[in-house]
Amino acid sequence: MKVAIIGCTHAGISAMNECLKYYPDAEITVYERHADISYLSCATYLHIGGDVKDLGDVFYANPEEFTKKGVHMRMQHDVIKIDAQAHTILAQNLKTREFLHDKYDKLIVATGSRTSIPVIAGIENPKIMLCKTCNQAHQLSAASKNNHKIAVLGGGYAGVELAEGFVKSGHEVVLFQKNDQLLDEYVDATISERVKKLLEDNHVTVLTSTNVTRFSDTKDGHLKISTEDDTEYIADMVAICPGVLPQSDLLKGQVNIAKNGAIITNAYMQTSDPDIFAAGDVTEIQYNPTLTSKYIPLASHAVRQGTLAGMNLFKRRRKSMGSQATSGMLLFGQTIACTGLTLNAAKDANYDAHHVYFESNYRPDFMPTNTKINIELVYDRKSRRILGAQFMSSHEVAQSANTVSVIIQNNNTIDDLAYVDMLFSPNFDEPFNYLNLVAQKAIDKELDYWGMD
Repeated sequence: MKVAIIGCTHAGISAMNECLKYYPDAEITVYERHADISYLSCATYLHIGGDVKDLGDVFYANPEEFTKKGVHMRMQHDVIKIDAQAHTILAQNLKTREFLHDKYDKLIVATGSRTSIPVIAGIENPKIMLCKTCNQAHQLSAASKNNHKIAVLGGGYAGVELAEGFVKSGHEVVLFQKNDQLLDEYVDATISERVKKLLEDNHVTVLTSTNVTRFSDTKDGHLKISTEDDTEYIADMVAICPGVLPQSDLLKGQVNIAKNGAIITNAYMQTSDPDIFAAGDVTEIQYNPTLTSKYIPLASHAVRQGTLAGMNLFKRRRKSMGSQATSGMLLFGQTIACTGLTLNAAKDANYDAHHVYFESNYRPDFMPTNTKINIELVYDRKSRRILGAQFMSSHEVAQSANTVSVIIQNNNTIDDLAYVDMLFSPNFDEPFNYLNLVAQKAIDKELDYWGMD
């Protein structure tokens, strides 16, 4: 049995591990463009901010350990063509420029994503840099040492985190967001405004509803940033944090692909070609809150999908459970976490959606220290199902987002969450945990709405 894996970041590594576990007799060959594997892109802002001293420390796997296990690790090899009908691969060694032909019985495509470069005049300027790969992280970090005023383009997770990293390293930072709120894909307006204020309180200039239209050099060697409303800003360099697109070109016309370019798989990570599997940023995932497929490129998804692809390669062992797109970040000491749908997204999905906002100390007032916890809970009025939740607090609330993720996965209602059994200790919470309390607030709101007593 010959297994080929194309791409060796999170999905590829997970797939390889499962192949080794479940199919020890398989001959595994891995093709990877880069010399290293397993870079975590979140390390970029952590390195710039000083939390990670050496980017080399964030690699959690290396090619040598898999070579010792018998895997043929073809590093710095670029796959040029896949012939699904013939079960062949054409690749080029990027060091020697030699071409290599190979055959496979089963193929796992984990080619990931590429940065979606925005169409802005002057974006090819060398002062404008990306932040996705390890090489880009090194370049960004090195360039920032000689530049003080830095502009960050993009108000999603990557842009917000990078703004924090540059502030911590002593830079003056301005953050541009085209849309009217930060983190607009993840949180609703109330939490977004709190995030914006947190950034501003830490000396980040935040410009929402600001569309950058041009970059140009100034006579004194700086960079001029022009916006749609004819305002101009000056910076020393720019970090671009746009979205990403699936890298599925190798399989176009050979397997079913969504309109956005993502490879479509079944719950076992198998494509429309039974001998080809796909995982990670190159695929879509079943999004449970709307029961539809959706492109959600997260490292957590890549690891799970790669694991499933590897274990299901020759025998169907386990289906994907889908996703609630649960994610989080730590920003200037505040945990921001979310799962499921925002209120706007729920309404766009044609739910009769409503929400409650809950703010309270996370534990009894008699405790020597305390802190506020902020929760936005989104639910469907007809079914009373919980659709999403967002959290923000200096208290650790990331695991609460994980709890609500399970609640959404299991189609639980506000009534279920209001009274589900949770531990009580004054060290941790009130007799009713804050998740119980926010759901009880939703029940009370519905009673008021329907005029019940």
